[in-house]
Amino acid sequence: MGKKVTKAKPKPRPAIPNDVKTQLWTFSAGRCQFDNCNKPLWRHDVTMDAMNKSYIAHIYAYSPEGPRYDKLISPKLEKDFSNLMLVCDECHRLFDDKSRLDDYSAERLIQMKKEHEERIQLLTDIKPEKKSHIVLFGAKIGQHATPLNYLNVRNAIIPEYYPFDSKAIELGIKNVSLEDVGENYWTMQEENLTASFADKLKYVKEHSLTQHYSIFALAPQPLLIKLGVLLNDIYRAEVYQLHREPSTWKWQEEETEINYVLINPEKQAKRIALKFELSATITDDRITSAIGEDTAIWSIKIDVPDNDYLRSKNQLRDFRKIVRKAFDQIKATHGQQTVLNIFPAMPVATAVELGRVWMPKADMQMVIYDQNHKLNGFFKTIEIKPN
Repeated sequence: MGKKVTKAKPKPRPAIPNDVKTQLWTFSAGRCQFDNCNKPLWRHDVTMDAMNKSYIAHIYAYSPEGPRYDKLISPKLEKDFSNLMLVCDECHRLFDDKSRLDDYSAERLIQMKKEHEERIQLLTDIKPEKKSHIVLFGAKIGQHATPLNYLNVRNAIIPEYYPFDSKAIELGIKNVSLEDVGENYWTMQEENLTASFADKLKYVKEHSLTQHYSIFALAPQPLLIKLGVLLNDIYRAEVYQLHREPSTWKWQEEETEINYVLINPEKQAKRIALKFELSATITDDRITSAIGEDTAIWSIKIDVPDNDYLRSKNQLRDFRKIVRKAFDQIKATHGQQTVLNIFPAMPVATAVELGRVWMPKADMQMVIYDQNHKLNGFFKTIEIKPN
């Protein structure tokens, strides 16, 4: 009889030292390091109970039977931080599948680990002054609900700022059935915005060490102007614009200067109007049909009005300058007691900034008009009065 062949026992898994485990948890922030997973590994996803559901996985296997084993590298790195990843159960199964070795080579896993740890270091290195509260204000425009949500906007502020929290401060009423016609809509939305602002943003301003706000808004222009009035220059804020091409909220590195022009009226009149021709042209007859023929019409315009012209923070800065100039000239010409009728055709960020430039103790009362196709023209919406 021949000798019985005994099969060699698999090499036992090496015990990972506690200091290496601590290093893994620290450098991964307790999240799965597999590409695009990032699951928290310290809690149950449903009950939120605290638990450790992590796996410590080897890039180069510790055993000859394991994936990506290398007879020179594996023995040297079987307990080494550089060869270990903290992962969830699903991802552990995926890259330990020997049929997927072409997809998950050692080189690719090393890159995953490196990118995850660099991202965690970047985020945890943030100083308090680099934190910002993300503020969302959405209101129905015509029949269209707002698509605003935290996940769509948070990357727009990085790397200049980083989110203060994993959720946004949300202003405005969701699921409103009223359309933006009639006094009921404007009264309800203005009152709600004012109350919501006082309840949420004023509270944060009084209680948070972080005093920077990143503003993302999609709403009818009168409400955007009202939001700007509430923010004023009291809140240290950055206002963002949703671009169409590319579709992003992130400010672009656009060097093109926008030529904002302030045009004086041709006559003195009983009523005063200021139109903003930035995203579209507004003919004078559309204004006089709304408030009367006896109107002196000022205009702020650009060479070619376009709804996607606003690309950079510098272009928005120049807009603020021309608005301040317009307010001062109109006040000097017509007096501070004049009621200024505003007719806007402008990007959302400029509407918010228009409200921020207006000074409640020094500038004229504003009456904001809005174009509505169902009503076939401009109509009065909200009034903004000085203190």
